[in-house]
Amino acid sequence: MTQRLTTASGHYVPVGGNVTLYVEDVGEGKPVVFIHGLPVGQAMYEYQRNVLPFKGIRYIGIDLRGFGKSDRPFNGYSYNQFADDIRQVFEQLEIENATLVGFSMGGAVAVRYMARHQGYGVSKLVLASAATPLFTQRPDYPYGLPVEVVESLVEAAQQDRPQLIEGFNSSLFHQRPSQAFVDWYNRMSLETDPIALAMSLKSLAYEDSREELAQIHVPVRIFQGKHDTMSFEPQINGLPDAKVIVFEESGHGLVFEEKDKFNIEILKFVEA
Repeated sequence: MTQRLTTASGHYVPVGGNVTLYVEDVGEGKPVVFIHGLPVGQAMYEYQRNVLPFKGIRYIGIDLRGFGKSDRPFNGYSYNQFADDIRQVFEQLEIENATLVGFSMGGAVAVRYMARHQGYGVSKLVLASAATPLFTQRPDYPYGLPVEVVESLVEAAQQDRPQLIEGFNSSLFHQRPSQAFVDWYNRMSLETDPIALAMSLKSLAYEDSREELAQIHVPVRIFQGKHDTMSFEPQINGLPDAKVIVFEESGHGLVFEEKDKFNIEILKFVEA
């Protein structure tokens, strides 16, 4: 096994190309691996990390390259590379029979991982407000945003990144959180590498996972905020056996808006 540096609550895992990922690893029990969305790292799952380990769950949160405490290379922000990095984490931490949870872009990355690596180490999948199979519209795909809108976000990130992040994050919520929470989330977002943010937005705009949903052969839960403008209909079409859990009081940010329900549904699914 590749040598890795271990801290009190996590690991620094080398994934190749002189890139090392930080992986928060807390608790013992059934492993649940969390993949974050834009523009934050795995610290967005604070209210899972601090709860689920007391319920018999091993919380494993991965900072994708360019995010959180992971290395920040100049390139490598495609879904394929993210998926390959995650495979290295699974192998080196010897993770088996895990529930994989992906939020927003992390949901799209999770789908790519399941297809590209045949679901290695994963026995169940949660897609939470997932930006999959496409985040942007195509001539034969009416869902999502126009590509030009996401391209404008890339340009905004290069002109006034703090303003972009403030506006981007404000769109997450149906219920307005406290100002202290907003400030905390914006600070986390600003810690993301600017190149990683811009390149990941480009991946969000152009990556296409429509053919990959059919390659998922594990039980799936789709978590969706009732007030989220992102449609989950394409996911249902591609995953007809998946069960949808609707979060009645949430927009896109259901992880925060109904965090107690989110944790309860994770636990129910893991134990099912």
